[in-house]
Amino acid sequence: MQITASSAMWFLPFVLPVCLWVAWSDLRVMKIPNLAVLALAAIFLIVGLIALPFDQYIWRLVQLIIVLLVGIVMNAAGLIGAGDAKFAAAAAPFIALGDLRLLCVILAANLLAGFTAHRIAKYTSLRQLAPEWESWSRGKKFPMGLCLGGTLAIYLVLGALYGA
Repeated sequence: MQITASSAMWFLPFVLPVCLWVAWSDLRVMKIPNLAVLALAAIFLIVGLIALPFDQYIWRLVQLIIVLLVGIVMNAAGLIGAGDAKFAAAAAPFIALGDLRLLCVILAANLLAGFTAHRIAKYTSLRQLAPEWESWSRGKKFPMGLCLGGTLAIYLVLGALYGA
């Protein structure tokens, strides 16, 4: 992995609660709170100064801008939700560019697992554990925050364990 174990360990305790919040919120109300996105960006802005060399810090901020612009276009085209686009942009600076392929694999596995688990729960008695969740009644719509938050969390955990 290109991310250093040190930087992943710096980020992980701050980012993990936000990832859990995003997953829970998207399951519950099918929205990723703007406050969660702002918190994630603020974590990078503050902790990134400690966790990364300054040149990497600046390039990672460029990643945020690029992902935000791509997300805006994808949202305008109806491909993803606005909250998903904003979360992806705020998560982008935590990812080492050299780990992009690995991140895609983690996201793909997370999407398969998350979608399958959500649909199994939706159509079984597991749904009764949280009967008021909006994600149960949104037809084909899926709470992507579950998988986006999970992907960032898994990436940072793997980075802390196996990072450069």
